[in-house]
Amino acid sequence: MSRIRYTRRLPAAVLVAGLAIAVSACGGGSTDTTAAAPAASASSAQLDPNMDLSKQSISISVWPGYTPEDLPKRVKETLKTELKVSLHDTNEIIMGKLTAGADIGLDVAFVSGQYAQALNEAGLLEPIHPELIPNLANLYPEAKELSYDKGNVFSVPYTWGTTGICYRTDLVKTAPTSWNDILDPPADAKKKVTMMTTERWLALPAAKALGKSVNTKSDEDITAIRAKLIEAKPKLLGYDDVTFGDRLKSGEAVMAEAWDGWCPTTEKNIKFVVPKEGSDLWVDTMVVLKSSKNKEAAHAFINFILDPKIHSWAAENILYKVPNKAAMDALPAKLKEENAPLQMTPSELLKGESIIDVGEDSTKFTRLATEVKAAK
Repeated sequence: MSRIRYTRRLPAAVLVAGLAIAVSACGGGSTDTTAAAPAASASSAQLDPNMDLSKQSISISVWPGYTPEDLPKRVKETLKTELKVSLHDTNEIIMGKLTAGADIGLDVAFVSGQYAQALNEAGLLEPIHPELIPNLANLYPEAKELSYDKGNVFSVPYTWGTTGICYRTDLVKTAPTSWNDILDPPADAKKKVTMMTTERWLALPAAKALGKSVNTKSDEDITAIRAKLIEAKPKLLGYDDVTFGDRLKSGEAVMAEAWDGWCPTTEKNIKFVVPKEGSDLWVDTMVVLKSSKNKEAAHAFINFILDPKIHSWAAENILYKVPNKAAMDALPAKLKEENAPLQMTPSELLKGESIIDVGEDSTKFTRLATEVKAAK
């Protein structure tokens, strides 16, 4: 088992600016969006649930290390169709390709929830056809209540989790309970705390500490968040999205803002906590491109992934929870015992505020991050 390091969440601003997408349904402070149903493709009424998949192929794009290495072999054995796997390091890379206007031959793409929302708004997604994905029944009921896509109209969740504080129990006098413990650490933790640098997650601790939405579009909110982050900066060890776990293990850091699956809770003295002010709910999804020429195979692939024996791979190997009850129930008890974040329930996750696409207002978060990082 290994923890895969990759960067799947980077600023959405460039993407959004390029798309010029305004998601008017995403009001500031609200995470309850009404997903616009994708327009049916010309072939949607012609999809054949009994299609001979050996006559189709599947091309997907996914983050490195996010699916089994032998996935093409497994797909071939089960679905009798060829699977081509392309890799993208970040959401922005694949979004840039998908929104460039040319058909790049992809059938299925893995993107984070807010990016699936943006693709849907841009009219690039095929509606999900539930009749072709019977394994949707394996998902937790809560997985159909995701605010960016209620009812899984245009996306199917692959992994989900939240953000909190990862900390050394033996190196802090008092366990953290609040985002203010990161932003204004006690004396024994000063200069030994890291925060994330990716802009939406950079803003998250201050937004929550101030009682603001992580999806705020308010200029007043952004100004207050910026001031709080700049005030916190001199008290930090640094900004770190990648190596904070190693810094905690070595003792260089004693607290870190962290995604749940990346907090190395297998270490005896490291724990993860969701601050009392609340946090986010992030989701990584699978979407079918409207341009796909192999829509039956694309849906069959998603159905294959939702097989508990396949889907559980993600939880066992990248230690992210999957929204698949049968897959989570099948995990070894010892794995859950050694990795406390895996024990978090769907209802606990849904207490978090979904990060959604804020359209053109994403540039406000880009400017915020630039100004905070430039501040002395």
